[in-house]
Amino acid sequence: MKRTLFTTPQDAETAFYDAFEKSDLDAMMGVWADDDDIVCVHPGGPRLTGTEQVREAWRQIFAGGQTLRFRLRHQQSINGMTIVVHTVYEQITAAGEARARQPVIATNVYMRTENGWRMVVHHASPAPATPETEGKRAPKTLH
Repeated sequence: MKRTLFTTPQDAETAFYDAFEKSDLDAMMGVWADDDDIVCVHPGGPRLTGTEQVREAWRQIFAGGQTLRFRLRHQQSINGMTIVVHTVYEQITAAGEARARQPVIATNVYMRTENGWRMVVHHASPAPATPETEGKRAPKTLH
């Protein structure tokens, strides 16, 4: 299988959400680095590591047959020479649903490889507050 060369992290992110919306497993895995150190956490799910676990999780999600649409909001980036971190609010709507679901906060990490930019981490969790409150300071909490 010929892999697409993503020349920017944004190109890889666009391809990630496009593959997600189309339930295209090959395109989805084409975004990911071919590495046993990749990590994926779906909302409420366990930490998945390595290409086999990540592929199987996406296969199961896509087998559910839901058509999802994503609108990304409030993207923030941390840019390095070989690593880029994007955090976004995902507004997700499923086909046949009139309203968007509860927002999800996703952290997507991309690494520059010899094969272009590739995803190495996707961590998504339900958003505890609406994006409109993001600018307000939350109380400090030790983690």
